[in-house]
Amino acid sequence: MDKNSIFTANEIAFLKALVKHQVAFMMVGLSAAALQGAPAVTQDIDLWFRDIADPNLMAAIKQVGAVLVPSVGLHPPMLGGDAVKLFDIVLTVHGVGSFDAEVAAALNIPLEDVVIKVLPLDRIISSKRFLGRDKDLQVLKVLEDTLKTQNSQA
Repeated sequence: MDKNSIFTANEIAFLKALVKHQVAFMMVGLSAAALQGAPAVTQDIDLWFRDIADPNLMAAIKQVGAVLVPSVGLHPPMLGGDAVKLFDIVLTVHGVGSFDAEVAAALNIPLEDVVIKVLPLDRIISSKRFLGRDKDLQVLKVLEDTLKTQNSQA
């Protein structure tokens, strides 16, 4: 594994399985921001899927020995198993466009020998601004400063 990777071998294996099975997904949230150079930490890795009923998603989950725990009441679906324990399923990203609109403009970021789609930093900022939760507002300045720095270097 790349010594600079922020992901474990298990996490990379799951991302590779998703790509291998051609699952439509992208990484969102602070882990996506960290991949773009933001000095941010998070306790999970948020993945936004076009369709969680996609049979290819189920194949990728099975490939890494994990399971999909269905939605119950207000609780969203979850992933279970060692290879996926830090991944959260995101059903909606507020403050941005539809999945198809956002994935069309997503960044392609290489991780080892796989390339994944990542929600761009400006879109992550839009979502966090829209939500306005304390935890989002606390990190907003760091994300905005990172984006300003990147734009000034472009």
